[in-house]
Amino acid sequence: MASSVLSTPMATIGVPAEIKSDELRVALTPDGVQELVTQGLEVRVQSGAGTGAGIDDKSFAKAGARIVSQQEAWASHLVVKVKEPQIEEFKFLREDMVLFTYLHLAAYPKVGEALIHTGATGIGYETVQMESGSLPLLAPMSEIAGRLAAQVGAHLLERPHGGSGVLIGGCTGIRPARVIVLGAGTVGWNAARLSAAMDAEVMLLDRSPERLRTLEANREGRLVSLVSSQGLLERLVPTADLLIGAVLTPGDRAPTLIDEQMVKQMKPNSVVVDVAIDQGGCVATSIETTHTNPTVKIHGVQHYAVGNMPGAVPFTSTEALVSVTLPYILSIAGRGLEKAITDRPELLSGLNTISGSVCHPGVAKALEISPRHPMACLR
Repeated sequence: MASSVLSTPMATIGVPAEIKSDELRVALTPDGVQELVTQGLEVRVQSGAGTGAGIDDKSFAKAGARIVSQQEAWASHLVVKVKEPQIEEFKFLREDMVLFTYLHLAAYPKVGEALIHTGATGIGYETVQMESGSLPLLAPMSEIAGRLAAQVGAHLLERPHGGSGVLIGGCTGIRPARVIVLGAGTVGWNAARLSAAMDAEVMLLDRSPERLRTLEANREGRLVSLVSSQGLLERLVPTADLLIGAVLTPGDRAPTLIDEQMVKQMKPNSVVVDVAIDQGGCVATSIETTHTNPTVKIHGVQHYAVGNMPGAVPFTSTEALVSVTLPYILSIAGRGLEKAITDRPELLSGLNTISGSVCHPGVAKALEISPRHPMACLR
């Protein structure tokens, strides 16, 4: 079944409305729809899918989309979304479809089980990886999440919002907040850079001296880069006013860098923003929260661990997401998945499931399932 379905072009592209809590993004914009329709493809957009991002049905229809029901959107050959299917959507998964979205199966194993059980082909935006190691479909959301982490953290430090009452940038003669950022990837660098721009004292930790050396040329403000180690974490974490977790292992669960004992040693009313929560979190005490109820206090420390942080700014996030996903959608739908992979080899690492098999090693490890090579899955 996989070979026949994946080797041919896909005439229909479905865009369901997102139903995850507080998720207001949409997987396509009207400009994106127009590009697809121009190529002779049929785009089905669920009624109301773009409302949260400020895009009405008329705008999609004007661009050439068919406005349809939830069922019709999901019945398409290629379904593009923003977030992983929710339990109520599992019934729409089937073997003769390709689902292209953020999957994060290490954090949401039930989604993985549903994809395996139904035989659906699942391509995760977050595991599409270039030969250089960069993650082109994750990068714009990581950039937004990193900037939001600094912004949200500064807000939560304010006393009316449960914080310690420390102004992130301090003022003349008064110390600023100490911000510790774990991980110097796209999320971490953006979080550190914005925190430094707000005059915080920032410590950016990463295990790669090469990565830190690369960033040194752009370092500004009170920002110090440090090679991370367990001993260093144990010394620094208790001094943090704001701790931002920004580590990533593509496809696999995020490593737990901060254990419960270290959280207990943090300052009262200090803040943890665990951006890695959509891969399981890098702070042991993190519990996934929502934009409606974003924080929980554990051991006297505020934890913010919203699994879809960029959803807080759906207009910006939608535009940024579609700017990078559209070329892949065009290729997959217009040429079929096998030919799309020939054109864009990085798509091979994006394959998470095909016909009941797991074909990404990181995802397989997280789900404790033996992986198949993605090329073997395609045959």
